[in-house]
Amino acid sequence: QVTLEETGGGLVQPGGSRGLSCIASRSLSMITVMAWYRQAPGKQRELVARIQSDGSTDYSDSVRGRFTISQNRAEKSMHLQMNNLKPEDTAVYYCNARRLTGDEYWGQGTQVTVSS
Repeated sequence: QVTLEETGGGLVQPGGSRGLSCIASRSLSMITVMAWYRQAPGKQRELVARIQSDGSTDYSDSVRGRFTISQNRAEKSMHLQMNNLKPEDTAVYYCNARRLTGDEYWGQGTQVTVSS
């Protein structure tokens, strides 16, 4: 069992930046991929970005070029740097971790609101 905790959410003005962190309760050695998802009011949860154990990354079209995902496995953490934020980025952001077995874990989520 892995517990994930997200931090860093809050209110940001359009065009601003924000960094999110996800801290795991245990070693990430058995985790093959970590990801950030988000869910806006009235919408389905969607993938924002993911990072494999080898460091390779991919992003949704809506955030590519603005968001950067990274990880520090020694510190059991993952980060999402969000730049040039837009009102449509407003959502609850969730940390996700998946094991090779297919088991996956979710954080409780952190609210990001982009508004002037």
